[in-house]
Amino acid sequence: MPLPAAAAEAQLQQALVALFMEMMTMDDVCQETERTAILSLTKKCFSLSTEQAEHLMANAEQKRQHAVDYYEFTSLINKRFSPGEKVGLIQSLWQIAYADGQLDPQEEYLVRKIADLLGVSHTDFIMTKLRVNGKP
Repeated sequence: MPLPAAAAEAQLQQALVALFMEMMTMDDVCQETERTAILSLTKKCFSLSTEQAEHLMANAEQKRQHAVDYYEFTSLINKRFSPGEKVGLIQSLWQIAYADGQLDPQEEYLVRKIADLLGVSHTDFIMTKLRVNGKP
């Protein structure tokens, strides 16, 4: 039996924000600039208040900590997102990765892994990286 639309949307939001939170923890240094970028993206992507976004981030963090792999999150995204929306997600992950002014190899690995799981082309992976990094 399919989930009601609101529950399915909540699951999708949680999956996206869990990936955002995973990006923040990839380099083992959770910087305030990364958390601020995630809060901003969460508010913007889902039209949420700061309080609602903070709540979603807390729930997504719990979900992330209990996940055994990324499939739990990427499978939902693959079912619901268009190719363009997937590229937008990759761009968001790059924004979080670069929020502290440095790109850690583990952060780049995660963006590549998620792009692969979502079927985002290598070209789009590179183009979004360059766009976020301020290179033409």
